[in-house]
Amino acid sequence: MSANRFESAYLGTPPWDIGRPQPAIMRLAQAGQITGSVLDVGCGTGENVLYLAELGFAAMGVDGAPTAISKARAKAKQRGVTAQFEVADALSLSMPNRQFDSVIDTGLFHVFSDEERDRFRDSLARVVRPGGTYFLMCFSDQQPGDWGPRRVTQAEIRSVFNDGWRVNYIEPSAFDMNEGQALSWLASISRS
Repeated sequence: MSANRFESAYLGTPPWDIGRPQPAIMRLAQAGQITGSVLDVGCGTGENVLYLAELGFAAMGVDGAPTAISKARAKAKQRGVTAQFEVADALSLSMPNRQFDSVIDTGLFHVFSDEERDRFRDSLARVVRPGGTYFLMCFSDQQPGDWGPRRVTQAEIRSVFNDGWRVNYIEPSAFDMNEGQALSWLASISRS
């Protein structure tokens, strides 16, 4: 899905914009797996970032859709939450002298083509500090039907993150959506 298509989706309410953080992200934070400074790549309107910032994390969100970032900034201001939101291309992240301990992704990886996945991994390597962890939530190949984004297998995740990264785990999870849920994989992947 191109940045323009995401932008037009945010002119309304896309099915993934649920108005609250994803339960899987809340569980990761409560279990102490998310640590240090946090970047949400493909943050949408910022619910995960705002939740983590409210817990005391230094949290930043980036998204390619300016309307999503504008909505995220407005939510932060309205709620009195300190969080940073920037328009950025996830395939070419560049934050000189800034790396994050934890990077979260709830629904971005699965939109990339095979070629873009390698670019995304290399882009992540510029913002995840060595020893830091990338938490990936993507549509699972276990999801029935053919609506929504492409499905991803565990083998595909392992193949993309096979060099310079360590896959800690991949487990079944689910995205909350405006209407129901969708099956996902939740992966913890550390940078070597």
